[in-house]
Amino acid sequence: MNVTQVTNGADAARNKGHSLCAADRREITVKGVSEVLSFDETLVRLVTVCGILNLEGEDLRVHVLDLKEGVVVVEGLLCGVLYEDLSSSAETTTNSPARGKIRARRLFR
Repeated sequence: MNVTQVTNGADAARNKGHSLCAADRREITVKGVSEVLSFDETLVRLVTVCGILNLEGEDLRVHVLDLKEGVVVVEGLLCGVLYEDLSSSAETTTNSPARGKIRARRLFR
């Protein structure tokens, strides 16, 4: 007997893990994405299994969006990558805007 499991975007992303690949800072492939929070020319915000991912850059465009597979491809000039913990993204801190929030940050300029 064959059993097929149907999953939503969050389940599919969680099962496939997370990766981020930037080719020449022009094409960014992100796997393990469960939701797109927002995007414009300078910022793409994604929910991944490793937290909220902010892609900062210039002329950013979401080229591929497949939440069933948990894959997003962004084209444009990548200038920075910022991860936020999922638990702290809902909190508003008065002491420090970055307290408990930033896991890793890398700026390319």
